[in-house]
Amino acid sequence: MILLAIDFDNLHQVLRNLYTEMMPLCSSMIGVAKGIAGLGALFYVAVRVWQALARAEPIDVYPLLRPFAIGLCIMFFPVFVLGTINAVMSPVVTGTHGILETQTFDMNKYREQKDQLEYEAMRRNPETAWLVDNQAFDQRLEELGIMDAPQMAGMYIERGFYNFKQTVQNWFRELLELLFQAAALIIDTLRTFFLVVLSILGPIAFAISVYDGFHATLTQWITRYISVYLWLPVSDLFSSILARIQVLMLQKDIEQLSDPNFVPDGSNSVYVVFMIIGIVGYFTIPTVANWIIQAGGMGSYNRNVNSVAGKGGSYAGGMAGAAVGNVSGRLLGK
Repeated sequence: MILLAIDFDNLHQVLRNLYTEMMPLCSSMIGVAKGIAGLGALFYVAVRVWQALARAEPIDVYPLLRPFAIGLCIMFFPVFVLGTINAVMSPVVTGTHGILETQTFDMNKYREQKDQLEYEAMRRNPETAWLVDNQAFDQRLEELGIMDAPQMAGMYIERGFYNFKQTVQNWFRELLELLFQAAALIIDTLRTFFLVVLSILGPIAFAISVYDGFHATLTQWITRYISVYLWLPVSDLFSSILARIQVLMLQKDIEQLSDPNFVPDGSNSVYVVFMIIGIVGYFTIPTVANWIIQAGGMGSYNRNVNSVAGKGGSYAGGMAGAAVGNVSGRLLGK
């Protein structure tokens, strides 16, 4: 199908490469940040030395080292700051992605097994074998005589509607899978955008944190960067949960199909429901990541994302119900 012709894995890899290629742009901000931080360090040290002299107190050297430590972070920002955070968080990303790959592999294996068992179950039943097997269809036509022309025409019509129903169901399933993959791509794109902006302007944030009254800027930048960085691991865990649920559903279907007397109905309603849940659930990932690392200032963004996700899920659910109900009604009416 054309809907799934897009290779989403390549698009996610493009985003990862984009982040790597954009990191050298931090160097263009380091020079500006060093100037801002140097001026801030001058005022920072001067004010504290003047206060100590005015009060006739000894000068405490340890607090005065703060702007110089921040200056070192600015000078070696790509390696010392970004490199350290990314090195610490990379095992988390690798571990969650490994869980996702395992669950996805199991899901694809069971899905192929279920499709094969459904086909065999339809072929075993004489009432449905001619709908899925060309040889059985031709054999049944040969058994009919010239006087059974209306029955032969009915067979062609019934098989045509069966193929049409299967085509519509497969198309709609792939449409939901496309929306599911698109939701994951949207989250990954926003994550990359936020990380690139935070990385490029990070030296400026560190420089501003030298000034009195802006000390919280440093901790806020670190918490927001880690929180956004965790979007990918949380996304992989969410996808792993959905894949595991589908594996359990497929195992149950395979167990039912093992019964020779069981006749599958070919319905994908439960699968469609989980696809809609997945589409809505992807937009809750920023909120979940914010629970792990509390990043101030992102609450309004998360509320807007969740609101859009709720509306999108309602629209997708309504569209799913309308499309499936319309097709099923027409088929049953025939």
